[in-house]
Amino acid sequence: MTDDPQETTGHPRVDAALAELDRIADLPPAEQVAGFATVQQELQGTLATIDER
Repeated sequence: MTDDPQETTGHPRVDAALAELDRIADLPPAEQVAGFATVQQELQGTLATIDER
């Protein structure tokens, strides 16, 4: 996702999701679908907690 591995969003769960997207990009397309679904769920869960802060 980024050329600078040190660049972060400042939110650990979002950073982990972005790192997972980088990892998924190296998988065969048939294996990427499940990974994208997992990342999407994680990001939805993270967004749902915004008002809890």
